[in-house]
Amino acid sequence: MSIADRVTAEPQGVPASPLAQNSVAATGTTAATASGATERELRLDMFRGLALWLIFTDHVSPDVLTWFTIRSYGFCDAAEIFIFISGYTAAIVYGRAMFKFGFIVAAARILKRVWQIYAAHILLFTIYVGGITFLAEQAHNPFYIEEMGLTYFIKQPAATIAEALVLRFCPLNMDVLPLYIVLMLSLPMVLWLMKRQADLALALSVVLYFLTWKFNLYLAAYPKGFWAFNPFAWQMLFVLGVWCALGGAKRISRFLSSQAALWIASTYLLAAFALTMTWYFPSLENSLPQWLEHWIYPIDKTDLDILRFAHFLALAIIAIRFVPKNWPGLKSHILRPMILCGQFSLQIYCLGVFLSFLGYFVLTETSAGMALHILVGIAGILIMCAAAMLFSWYKRNADKNAKLTPVSASGHSGPNF
Repeated sequence: MSIADRVTAEPQGVPASPLAQNSVAATGTTAATASGATERELRLDMFRGLALWLIFTDHVSPDVLTWFTIRSYGFCDAAEIFIFISGYTAAIVYGRAMFKFGFIVAAARILKRVWQIYAAHILLFTIYVGGITFLAEQAHNPFYIEEMGLTYFIKQPAATIAEALVLRFCPLNMDVLPLYIVLMLSLPMVLWLMKRQADLALALSVVLYFLTWKFNLYLAAYPKGFWAFNPFAWQMLFVLGVWCALGGAKRISRFLSSQAALWIASTYLLAAFALTMTWYFPSLENSLPQWLEHWIYPIDKTDLDILRFAHFLALAIIAIRFVPKNWPGLKSHILRPMILCGQFSLQIYCLGVFLSFLGYFVLTETSAGMALHILVGIAGILIMCAAAMLFSWYKRNADKNAKLTPVSASGHSGPNF
């Protein structure tokens, strides 16, 4: 039985819903099988850990280290990977409660998680802003205040903090968590509709995506402008992850494993690569027809341009083809740090955002060359891996102690410290 089966399993004696009967994910996108105890889907953890590494790398050295990330060779970047996997894993974790215990219980658990993400965002905001202003003052360089989008915070701190609390103000590189919070707030209704009409839920998500483009739907930001990640558009990627986890992937598994899918995905990736090369080599740009340039550009990240979405789908098809669920590399010690980072994604994301500014500060102050850029990038990833290992060690010991703690007659497990 797969995790997807367990998520959608009805209580004993209750007939399974149509969605529950179809909720085994496809080959290459299934949750890992479980014998006795449920196993984690390590591919999700690995790719989410990879996304966190890529996000850090893109932020710490956008001029140099991005040559080592996917955004320099196609239309999408790590944000698409992170949001899709977030939707997939959210469906696995909270779908179980929705299908077994109902809407109220599932919504309560989701809101608890939303509160945890919100608290992490506010804590990160406090540390991030404090660190930036402190280092800018120590370096006697107001450039960092302006570069990180904190000018209005310095001018009007009270109003800016109030706007930050309602997610309307975000410094540079802190935009993903507000998007994630809004998407998680929508998850109870998404799961409720998925339980009844999964394909309809996905279709409505697609309709909202196109309405966003047609009617220019957005959330306003402070002091001006709009959110860097438009939730009305990015929700489609999140809902697609939910849909895949709860049976959709199984229904398209034959196509995903076909040679036609592999050929289409490979062709698209090669075409995207060729086009991105024209950004770096102006002589190649003259080879593009004018009509093609007008049709393609601009490739909008804020509203999740369809070319970015298609590029992610192509990457996903290639990934599930060459990284099956039983791939031996998932058990290797080499990939263990990446997998652990994916398992503690919220903590590692917050750490990565702060480390990216520290690294950027060091590189800017020293006018660093290529070697130092690479060294700072590697050092940041190693710190993230060390933190993930520490979190894993602490969790293992906490779980072990919880099993050994005697339960008193009143039903409470020992004293609370």
